[in-house]
Amino acid sequence: MMLDAAEVKVPKASSADIQPILTVRKGILDMKKTLLAAAFALSLGFSAAANALPTVKIIATGGTIAGAAASATDTTGYDAAAVGIQTLINAVPQMKDFAEVSGEQIAKISSNNMDTPTLLKLAKRVNELVADPKVDGVVITHGTDTIEETAYFLNLTVKSDKPVVLVGAMRPSTAISADGPMNLLEAVQTAASPKMKGQGVTIVMNDQISAARETTKGNTTNVATFSAPEMGYLGYVVNNEPVLYRATTRRHTFQSEFDISKLDTLPRVDIVYSHIDQDEKVVEAVLKLGAKGIVSAGTGNGSVSDRAEAVLEKANKSGTPVVLSAHVPAGGVVKSHAQYVNAGFVFAGNLNPQKARLLLQLALTKTNDPKEIQRIFSEY
Repeated sequence: MMLDAAEVKVPKASSADIQPILTVRKGILDMKKTLLAAAFALSLGFSAAANALPTVKIIATGGTIAGAAASATDTTGYDAAAVGIQTLINAVPQMKDFAEVSGEQIAKISSNNMDTPTLLKLAKRVNELVADPKVDGVVITHGTDTIEETAYFLNLTVKSDKPVVLVGAMRPSTAISADGPMNLLEAVQTAASPKMKGQGVTIVMNDQISAARETTKGNTTNVATFSAPEMGYLGYVVNNEPVLYRATTRRHTFQSEFDISKLDTLPRVDIVYSHIDQDEKVVEAVLKLGAKGIVSAGTGNGSVSDRAEAVLEKANKSGTPVVLSAHVPAGGVVKSHAQYVNAGFVFAGNLNPQKARLLLQLALTKTNDPKEIQRIFSEY
């Protein structure tokens, strides 16, 4: 028997019956919204991470780059270290296009007054900064008189492959055509670049990128004062980024065996300068002052007068190591004179006297054996 359609009664759903279905639908919609929001936020996060600028810390120590003179035409006779770090940063706002930059003042001196306590303080602070995973590179503003020494010391004591760049200026910040602002910008660009990872400590000035070990100051006033006479520059800063042409092969930074984390001083090492009429008296004087090592800034291939040699040999065999360097601007001190080899002197290679002094100081924190010190000079 067929039922008439009119006779079929469909029960009317109550609000109580519909509510669970609506609740489920609302839950699904809310979940979709949450997932979409999460995906959008995640994409923004990835985008922000991709566009995030490197973090570069600037440590200020003073020097001509922070100098101020009475007149814009004065390029000598100025007050070094007169300008603070924040003023230096504010003067080059373009840096913030290349890195997240912040600064701190660790010293405010002319670099001819750099000393061991400040050097150790600086090295320890740099090691703290590069150990921070949020920091990508470090820039140090420094006077040019001793910048090559500080750079080399950091090259031997910084325990990281992150870029550490020293920068200075030959004209005070108040001078017409001051070179400091551009130097500082290029130093930040270099420290922010992944290309500089593992390159050791560098000096960036006048568009040039130089290795700490090979760089030396060659002119008293010219802005193009720094060069690497024989090895050449590592590269240049071109169109806002470093362009490298070579790398240093000597041990440095993260490869170094030296640890200054617990040191508050370094062994005394003096430099004795060779010249016409050189006698033994200066050597005797530095020994009386408590020298634990001596660097001889010799003539030619590290040669010294016979009178000075006799005292140097005696000192070397009595536990005060002697390193032969030279005040000739190019070439290395190599084993050539049989009497110097027999005396047990250490040969500095192509390290100039002031850098040989720093390496000997660090070597003496580990040993005073001339053979072991020679090994160190051959590797660094």
